[in-house]
Amino acid sequence: MTSDLQFAHELAASTGELLVALRQRIGFVDRFALMDAGDRAAQVHIAGELAKYRPHDAILSEEAPDSTARLNADRVWIIDPVDGTSAFGFERSTEWAVHVALWERGHIVVGVVGRPATGEIFDTGTAAIKPKLHQDLRIVCSRSRATRFVHAVSADLGARTVDMSSAGIKTLAVLNGEADGYVHSGGQHQWDNAAPIAIAAAAGLYAARIDGTKITYNERSTLIADLVVCRPEITEQLTAAIRRNIALA
Repeated sequence: MTSDLQFAHELAASTGELLVALRQRIGFVDRFALMDAGDRAAQVHIAGELAKYRPHDAILSEEAPDSTARLNADRVWIIDPVDGTSAFGFERSTEWAVHVALWERGHIVVGVVGRPATGEIFDTGTAAIKPKLHQDLRIVCSRSRATRFVHAVSADLGARTVDMSSAGIKTLAVLNGEADGYVHSGGQHQWDNAAPIAIAAAAGLYAARIDGTKITYNERSTLIADLVVCRPEITEQLTAAIRRNIALA
């Protein structure tokens, strides 16, 4: 039987291929129609593959109704068929991703983030921190929802803010040396960050809630209010800046 990691990797790859082909076929004249089509097609494909190859597992997906049955399951796939859907609708954007994570008895045991527009796939089995690509300090943040708190922390550090779409793409920016940290407040859902946070932790990045507590998954509420991911060498510096500005969060 294919391992869960290999299955998740292949699922992210096949979903990404489907989405790239869909963009080419539909085009970008009506980006909202494209975005809707992408969400639907990716969800149908992923649900079909899970039903075929992992039929006894529960699923939590952004694009499907939630069921409390997952709360009593031993294994739950946490899926974001298209993370960064708004970016998916722009022809030249590569800032969208496919997230596939497996939660098992209290822990995320598999995480895969595919970046279909570049053909890259990252997973918990092979993720590694790459050298920095810049000399200054950079904090990546939401392109559309960066909060006062995030800007205050960045200013406290004397860091440049770099905005991007997709929680997965922002986490990969830290992993790949494009940024030193990723700080978010203002809310996400479990499917937004389960796979990228698992990859970050597996690679040796610091990943937690902004108060330092562990991010937990398969909770009844899908909401996750905040998070921070950073390279290990700036963990102390960044968490100190967060504490100094926590009143703004």
